[in-house]
Amino acid sequence: MAVEQRFLDRRDAGRQLASRLTAYAHRDDVTVLALPRGGVPVAAEIARALEAPLDILVVRKLGLPGQPEYAMGAIASGDVRVLNTQVLQQLAISYSAIDLVTRAETRELHRREKLYRGDRPMPPVDGRQVILVDDGMATGASMRAGVQALRELRPARIVVAVPVSSAETCHLITQNADEVICARTPERFRSVGQWYERFEQTTDEEVRRLLATAPELSTTARD
Repeated sequence: MAVEQRFLDRRDAGRQLASRLTAYAHRDDVTVLALPRGGVPVAAEIARALEAPLDILVVRKLGLPGQPEYAMGAIASGDVRVLNTQVLQQLAISYSAIDLVTRAETRELHRREKLYRGDRPMPPVDGRQVILVDDGMATGASMRAGVQALRELRPARIVVAVPVSSAETCHLITQNADEVICARTPERFRSVGQWYERFEQTTDEEVRRLLATAPELSTTARD
């Protein structure tokens, strides 16, 4: 793929992705949820373009012991855990090792929920059109965990929206979500970061700032 087809940064990706979501603009039944941290700058641009409230759904990847960047599954708010059984079987990962990683990531999940949202509960999504956003999908484990967690909250529709994904993962996630929008599915996909000119780590402070400046968030939470 040509270099010019990369996104400039997450905000640019969010603006481009928002153009694929115009059917959800200016509606009173739409909520945009981001997977922190990287999904928040993308989702903030989408929420702004659609004039929809913004919040987060905390999901944590479960990395392989000794290879934390390689996902063997993920956890999400609501005590949801999704495991990649194929990877676990191929590498013969023990249940004790899985539980050890799960406990560590659960502590981080709770820390982030407290840091980003404080004591404010997640806004109600029952009966709403929920757009679940990340900055990209490689294995899709985090997104699958997010979708599974959302199902427990009974939204009317779950729309997964990402700027870039492997074609295989984009197709597979259609088994979980009601609608999937992957702005780009490059043939030579190696990682999410390769499709951004700038892909610096999103900080906790940036997440808090973006959530704090979402104008409709507090109004929606009170409804």
